Amino acid sequence: MPPKTAPPRPTTGEPTPSTAVTAEAASRDEAASPAEAPKRDPHTTVTKELAHRTTETDVFPARWTRISGTRFRFTAHWPAAHPFFGPVDDRHQDPMVVGETLRQASMVLAHAEFGAPADTHFVMWDLTVHVDPPALLLADAAEPVEFDVVCSEVRRRGRGLHSMRTTMEFRRAGRLVARGTGSTGCTSPRAYRRLRADRWNAPDTPVPLLPGISPQTAGRTRAEDVVLAPADLPGVWHLRVDTGHPVLFPRPNDHVPGMVLFEAARQAATAASGLHPFLPTTMTAGFTRYAELHSPCRIETEILDERPGEVTVRVEGRQDGESVFTAALTAARPARVRSLS
Repeated sequence: MPPKTAPPRPTTGEPTPSTAVTAEAASRDEAASPAEAPKRDPHTTVTKELAHRTTETDVFPARWTRISGTRFRFTAHWPAAHPFFGPVDDRHQDPMVVGETLRQASMVLAHAEFGAPADTHFVMWDLTVHVDPPALLLADAAEPVEFDVVCSEVRRRGRGLHSMRTTMEFRRAGRLVARGTGSTGCTSPRAYRRLRADRWNAPDTPVPLLPGISPQTAGRTRAEDVVLAPADLPGVWHLRVDTGHPVLFPRPNDHVPGMVLFEAARQAATAASGLHPFLPTTMTAGFTRYAELHSPCRIETEILDERPGEVTVRVEGRQDGESVFTAALTAARPARVRSLS
């Protein structure tokens, strides 16, 4: 958990209205006798408001069923084509879609099952994803993804939610595709305004858009999706912030969203390692403070060869002399083909 003097950085932007089912109503349903219990649709549909997205195409969880007070089963769709979370090569879907699905599902449950009000600001303190790249194939994109969610470390604030951890397992056609976990906190609008009083008007000031590195170096196909800019040292970049990006900044924000930082870590690992595609089997990130819009943020990398056949890239984002986030991404190195000549 981040130190109290360095508040955790939210992974979402402005709060979005939601059709949340309150925890109080849920507890009444569970407490009712069988004869009195209301009939409920076994599945609840995920809306873009619950997932904190502005367009339906950016929402990956589709529906969920409650198994118990802390266990849930979701169905998701990971499209073969997406404006940002598109394929990384001609065979594999983007592993980052797993982290985004985990993030969205966590907010959905916080609102609809644990009583977080519609205007809640969310913070994510840590995120870990393990992926099996051979199971993340474009050829299987039409197949729905089922994932089980276990909520733990649930802390209440009155009838609402203070924080919780979500742990998920993702399967497609019965095959395990990925696992993930993340710790999420909730902040009320009043507390958030007090915390961010000196930055509240940041969205009103344009952020200088730095020139990006080449999309191929970053592992992207489009220049507008690059979040790294050249710096003065090898293995070091500046964070490139485009507040007009429709997926990374779907609404005005007073800080850099966490998924932008997570994507910066992935692009930095790709550029530093030289692997194309960079298909991470493990991605971890920890956030220690808000990444501000109007201050340069350096993305620094260190390459580790800890195991044969693998490469791990450690990434750190630093701003105003302080660490903003740290991450580590591990990918398999392609096997060398020995010449017979």
